[in-house]
Amino acid sequence: MTSLSILPPLTPKIDAILVLDGDGNRLAGKYYGDFLTNTQSASARAAAVAEGNDSGPAVSKSIENLRSAFERQLQSKIQGIAARPDAAEVVSVMGKTAVFCGGNAGQGGGGGDVRIVHIGPANESELVLAHLVEGVYDALTHLMGGATDRTMVLDNLELVFLLIDEHCDGGIILETDGAKLASAVLLRDDDGAALMEAQQQGAGMNQGKPMGMPAMAGISAGDMTIGQAFRQAKEQLISNLANRDGM
Repeated sequence: MTSLSILPPLTPKIDAILVLDGDGNRLAGKYYGDFLTNTQSASARAAAVAEGNDSGPAVSKSIENLRSAFERQLQSKIQGIAARPDAAEVVSVMGKTAVFCGGNAGQGGGGGDVRIVHIGPANESELVLAHLVEGVYDALTHLMGGATDRTMVLDNLELVFLLIDEHCDGGIILETDGAKLASAVLLRDDDGAALMEAQQQGAGMNQGKPMGMPAMAGISAGDMTIGQAFRQAKEQLISNLANRDGM
């Protein structure tokens, strides 16, 4: 990854964060500002009009059409490209710089088909954007238990949106370290926070024996995501406390 020591002192600002599946469908993401409606993105409006998607009177519908047109243009540039978690790829889309990680499914790279994409101004440093997207992809990999595929992401969308919020607020970057982002997400997640608090308060209840984290029915511990593991451990903790109180 890019070393923090070589990053510019000014806080970078991005225009959008997108989580896309292998076909370019948006699974999650956030747009910051109205960069698609300004004069520099006239090509996005032209693409939407050409497809007959920009004739509706509703402003929200028009903006969503612009975003869909932009994402289709983005997918046409990145489809078939697999970017390693530690080596983001860069493309230019409608005057914006798009940097992404992921898209390894079926290409011998492991991981999954989901891509994390950061959209920034054309004059933003590609190294800075690469550092940002690599950190978020690293956090997503931790949260998804290493399986960054469409199904896993859709099953854990709450964690994905929490990750985006921990990383960026209104386009301003808050945190870039993958491990710190994953930890912050789990602390904000109700199940994860409850488990951590219970483990701290109940340390020693089991006479020095580890509580353990049994597998969910039909799912081995190694196949569970972190979120699922936290929920299972929380249920087991509640069961243990109930049994102890009933003795």
